Amino acid sequence: MKLAADLRDFSARLGHSFTRTELLVRAVTHASIATPQRPDNQRLEFLGDRVLGLVIAEALLKADKGASEGLLAPRYNALVRKEACAAVAREIGLGDVLKLGRSEMMSGGRRKEALLGDAMEAVIAAVYLDAGLDAARDVILRHWATRIASVKADARDAKTALQEWAQARGLPPPSYGERDREGPDHQPVFTVEVTLMSGEREIAKAGSKRQAEQAAAKALLQRMERGAD
Repeated sequence: MKLAADLRDFSARLGHSFTRTELLVRAVTHASIATPQRPDNQRLEFLGDRVLGLVIAEALLKADKGASEGLLAPRYNALVRKEACAAVAREIGLGDVLKLGRSEMMSGGRRKEALLGDAMEAVIAAVYLDAGLDAARDVILRHWATRIASVKADARDAKTALQEWAQARGLPPPSYGERDREGPDHQPVFTVEVTLMSGEREIAKAGSKRQAEQAAAKALLQRMERGAD
């Protein structure tokens, strides 16, 4: 199968030349446009998630030979979560080459974080099936290198850190509530409030509910830690 020009350009940005080009075509095919003759990328996504996890785990062990599992686990989670995959997908223009159904295109599918993250995992699987683990490792390390190098010594997400802060002081876990949702369906903005039992609270906005919760938790934790100094 000969690749279309947009997929050839994407393959160059990715850094892998496909022998089995049908794998790349499948990796960028969303369920909204799939047919029995043109399968979607969901099975590849399943495999790519595991390949990415293995390569990132290896890289973290190599990068910090003395780190405990307690430090490695949150770093790993930060690097393999859907947001990280979607960020890489945006950097290499994966959204531009996705094959989507009309309704998904009209709703802004090329910019959706979950859709981009899933497709990035599918592309990783396509590389793995096309050329093996070493090729997949090369692609992953090329595009995750700066993230691996800069992942925080303690990469716990803000919600986890705030919960641990509260529990250490005898407080129940923080509560989160959605205060507002604005914007069109394909580009929503969520407003979320986090509250501690002691009464302290913070509000944050972001393009996904999870991101807004994280931002609110981070702001509240920073404020509480400053107050404890």
